Amino acid sequence: MSPSARALRPSPMRPPAAILRPARWSLRTRLLTVLVSLLALVALALGVATTVALQHFLLGRLDGQLVAAGGRSANAGGPPPGSPGPGPIPGPGDRTDTGARFLLTPGQPPGTLGARVAAGEVTAAGVLSEGGTLQLVPAASAAALASLPTDGRPHTRAVAGYGDFRLLGVRMPDGDVLITGLPLRPVTETLYRLVAVEAAVAVVALVAAALAGTLIVRRTLRPLRRVAATAARVSALPLERGEVDLAERVSVADTDPRTEVGQVGAALNRLLDTVGGALAARQASETRVRQFVADASHELRTPLAAIRGYAEVTRRSRRSVAPDLAYAMGRVESEADRMTVLVEDLLLLARLDSGRPLARQPVELSRLVVDAVSDASAAGADHSWRLELPDQQVTVVGDAARLHQVLANLLANARTHTPAGTTVTTSLDAGTPGEVVLAVLDDGPGIPAEALPSIFERFARGQRSRSRHAGSTGLGLAIVHAIVAAHGGAVQVTSRPGRTIFFVRLPSIPDTVAERPAAEVSAAAHSSGTG
Repeated sequence: MSPSARALRPSPMRPPAAILRPARWSLRTRLLTVLVSLLALVALALGVATTVALQHFLLGRLDGQLVAAGGRSANAGGPPPGSPGPGPIPGPGDRTDTGARFLLTPGQPPGTLGARVAAGEVTAAGVLSEGGTLQLVPAASAAALASLPTDGRPHTRAVAGYGDFRLLGVRMPDGDVLITGLPLRPVTETLYRLVAVEAAVAVVALVAAALAGTLIVRRTLRPLRRVAATAARVSALPLERGEVDLAERVSVADTDPRTEVGQVGAALNRLLDTVGGALAARQASETRVRQFVADASHELRTPLAAIRGYAEVTRRSRRSVAPDLAYAMGRVESEADRMTVLVEDLLLLARLDSGRPLARQPVELSRLVVDAVSDASAAGADHSWRLELPDQQVTVVGDAARLHQVLANLLANARTHTPAGTTVTTSLDAGTPGEVVLAVLDDGPGIPAEALPSIFERFARGQRSRSRHAGSTGLGLAIVHAIVAAHGGAVQVTSRPGRTIFFVRLPSIPDTVAERPAAEVSAAAHSSGTG
């Protein structure tokens, strides 16, 4: 596996249970849910109230009809003069009946039920058909009528095979109980139809309310979305370093203090004003510091050169000098050299921080890598140096000297902070379209985990486990980061014991562009945003 290969990350997925958690819903979804739920509760309450009211009305009207039918039955319910007393209830095949003929009284509606109860037993029972004829009720079905109270109030009873009836019992002068009943089926059917109509109307109304609510809520929350878009644009700005033009603000229309969204928009504008002022102060302070470092570094170059010259003259003098003086002058020259490197690094960082443009020329990165690894192998013969290059030529646009410095610093870092015998592998990968990946891998002891977050900061220390000796200025990796960023790239590091990899990602240019003259390549790079 190539050291420059990147691990694939699975895209985050919302668990199905999160959909059922209202706390994770959007504000629009919650508003619509509350709106539809309230409308559903109102529709349910209205439906129940309407159904109960209609039921009471229909039952009241049916009870009035029952009382009238019971009066007609009572007036016609006496036995004819000279007729015998009531006999047993006829069987199912007997179509004659003398006890329930009171149902044939004019004015009785079809479906009216009548029965006569004597001594606690039903002696006759019948139902008036749609054609006005009397149909006998079997004894098994009529047995439930024997226990009907005679308190003058209607009661509901189920008659097997005939359905539910509202029944009224009247005690006659001869002691018998005359029962009159009207079917409840018309009332039940009316209530069922009402419930069905109410349900259909409620569903249509809820769907219409959801659609209208979606449009209304979306329109109402549009200012809040504009405020959120402004905050998102600000969050995407590179605020951590450099000069920042924080010109994003919420529009005046979305800062009305009389509305909640306006209050949020006005608060965000005030926050942006405060942040903009703080960033401007930070930028001014950084500019002064950079200018001071640049000026100081520039001014130190001359006295350091003089110190080195005088030390070298003293060392090369023909006059004999005491050994301790020769040693002291050698140390002065050595430390002056080290101080010169530090000053040059600081001056380079100050120039990069100030945004001074680098050279924009086509650079054959493959040849540059070969040269840098050759120099490193000569300087660190106690290490094992390996090189992995693609078959095709790899070209980028940039400053050849600075890119060589990037690789030289990475190789020097691997040589300085790993023990003798460590294998350092430098690879170049141009397999990803639009990107070139330069990787430096070593199998040394690794970088401590606590040092990784600040590894590219200036004067970063914390690699003692990788060091063989002191002497590092702590600016090498900071220069690598600054130069790569100036080329529009990025540098990353991953480390564990036995495997430390520095990745340098640079924007590549097509082969057709690499073959054009340098001026055209530079113009093409600027227009494509690679610089």
